[in-house]
Amino acid sequence: MPPSDLADDARGVMSADKAAVSRALNLVEDRRPEAHTRVTELLTALRNAPKAAGGHRVGLTGPPGVGKSTLTSALARAVRGRGRTVGVVAVDPSSIRSGGSLLGDRARMSFDPSDAGLFVRSLATAGEVGGLAYAANSAVRVLAAAYDMVVIETTGVGQSEIDIVHVADTVVLVIQPGSGDVLQFLKAGIMEIPDILVVNKADHDELAQRAVADLRGALRTAHAAGATGGQDAEWDTPIIATSATKGTGIDELIDALDEHRQHLETTLAARRKQGEVQWALDLFGRKHGEHGVSTLGGHRNLTARAERDLDGGETPLSLCERLSREYVAALGKTP
Repeated sequence: MPPSDLADDARGVMSADKAAVSRALNLVEDRRPEAHTRVTELLTALRNAPKAAGGHRVGLTGPPGVGKSTLTSALARAVRGRGRTVGVVAVDPSSIRSGGSLLGDRARMSFDPSDAGLFVRSLATAGEVGGLAYAANSAVRVLAAAYDMVVIETTGVGQSEIDIVHVADTVVLVIQPGSGDVLQFLKAGIMEIPDILVVNKADHDELAQRAVADLRGALRTAHAAGATGGQDAEWDTPIIATSATKGTGIDELIDALDEHRQHLETTLAARRKQGEVQWALDLFGRKHGEHGVSTLGGHRNLTARAERDLDGGETPLSLCERLSREYVAALGKTP
């Protein structure tokens, strides 16, 4: 993609042109070293897009089989029904042998392909841990420049798959009743992730009510232990029962999302910046490991540097590249 085409595509993304959005996403998925500079230039051009600043990034996570894809589909259609545009990033697990992905999440979603206000993209994890794909952060930033709401559906959630907190403004944790999953969320760390809790497949009232009661108990336990149920001590985490197949509870979920977005008005910039800091450090750590981190002064020093440099206008990708050059130079090699 030549520089002139890059500028044209950035403008196309900001006007929600689907062809331009597709080309931009193809670029951010390109792992070749020669693509890094162009990805950085694209994200820099999109950084101050009006929608990127004012839109809502919603992370949908939960164990496999809880109906995240169906819920994402129902949520997106309902948001479109309210006159807002939606971009969806659906992250699928990759084959451990081929590295390929069925991209089944997208296959389970039902959307109108002619709808200009709705865009869906599947990404394969390609072996990445954390519940997100390598390009997920960049893809979210592309879609955020084009659409009013971006929904990120992760591969699942466990005690290590919590990267969604670094890319989403609002994290929705989805479970299903009667699955035994509720007890797993009592573990340290898990109940600190969600801003909204959803009990999906709530077609059987008794099981759904029991799941809601268990989650309320888990939240009380978290508060009693001095932890927050969710990421914000000032936010009272709602629990919503939905049936994505029947469409029940979806309006209540959207209302809760809108309320949380309004709640974040004064802290959103800081929350997103912390996510960018973590993204930059994760990229560097995956590339150079603990030796790279310690060579450049350790986690605390790199965090402080990332906070300062990102304030200066750098992107996480450009910062990672600069840190990589410093690391190589510190090893006495030519960058």
